[in-house]
Amino acid sequence: MSEVFDCTTDNAERSDGISAAAAAIRRGELAVLPTDTVYGVATDAFSPTAIAALLNAKGRGRDMPVPVLVANQDMLHALVDTVPETAKQLIQSFWPGALTLVLKHTAHLAWDLGDSLGTVAVRMPDDALALELITQTGPLGVSSANRSGHPPATTMLDARLQLGASVSVYLDGGSRDEPTPSTIIDLTGDAPRVLREGAIPQDEWARALQ
Repeated sequence: MSEVFDCTTDNAERSDGISAAAAAIRRGELAVLPTDTVYGVATDAFSPTAIAALLNAKGRGRDMPVPVLVANQDMLHALVDTVPETAKQLIQSFWPGALTLVLKHTAHLAWDLGDSLGTVAVRMPDDALALELITQTGPLGVSSANRSGHPPATTMLDARLQLGASVSVYLDGGSRDEPTPSTIIDLTGDAPRVLREGAIPQDEWARALQ
């Protein structure tokens, strides 16, 4: 049966919830957590079995690889050999925040995020609870906490109604008031390419590259 923790205040239940979520993730299980955009379902980014379970819980295919959340730039550099200058400029302006960057990942990493073709979509969320959990676990494979084709979850209950017992631990961080997903920019080519319009409009991120 799934465990649910109220993490809306900084108390013992919040601490217990983070510990329980971290333990579940280390076992290759799923946990739901709030981010600065919408609720996400998370698991060990380096466990192909765990990533497969996440995709199965969402009813999502391998053609939509799972993004990865990091808590700091040291984690980013562990995943990516070379951070291009454009990425450095965008990171300085918008991390932590609602900007996902697609970069070429380190070739020797033993992971399987889906049909990612040697790339990783990576983000540092601007949410204290998410960052604290990632600090304990290391990089997490995280996708929006909803069944594929359904609206993203803006509350823990939304996520639980859609994902149910497939998730071991639910962390309730309150409602997400502005449930706009992150902007996704592909930096693996000669020029930045928007894969998804989101919380950071093009005029803002383009200005950061001038």
